[in-house]
Amino acid sequence: MPAAVSAQTVVLRAAAGIALTAGLAALLIWWNPVGLYPWMKALHVIAIIAWMAGMLYLPRLFVYHCEAEPGSKQSETFKVMERRLLRAIINPAMIVSWVVGLWLIWAGGFLASGWMHAKLLLVLGMSAMHGFLSRWVRAFAADRNTHSQKFYRFINEVPTILMIAIVVLVIVKPF
Repeated sequence: MPAAVSAQTVVLRAAAGIALTAGLAALLIWWNPVGLYPWMKALHVIAIIAWMAGMLYLPRLFVYHCEAEPGSKQSETFKVMERRLLRAIINPAMIVSWVVGLWLIWAGGFLASGWMHAKLLLVLGMSAMHGFLSRWVRAFAADRNTHSQKFYRFINEVPTILMIAIVVLVIVKPF
């Protein structure tokens, strides 16, 4: 049972971190000090880095988890790693990325920009990928994985391709 208590602690700490970050962000937005925009932009980039780190690592864990015999100690360890990565890092990072990103769009007046529409479409794709990863974490947790290592190796490239396209749109602003 110590692993379950430890997992709960991790999730509680992540929830507290999200609540604190959201509270501070709301306070700053309400206060709206001069120079807030670059700080929110920095928070957005930090959240994206955390989100992408998890989105790139989780499918690799799935590749290795496929090799483990269901019910084995190794399989149970992967289940804990996958659940903690999703709940403590990937989910909170996605939430912060979206909330702060939407504020940046509004505050920066980018809603009418064509490149922003394309970026939002790709970020929706990344969020859908996040949903698939969440579903596969649940499947592995129930020992009901139906995909192969090869499938997860391919899936591991999807967030990378989306990330590259998003970064190009943000930096180059081609339209």
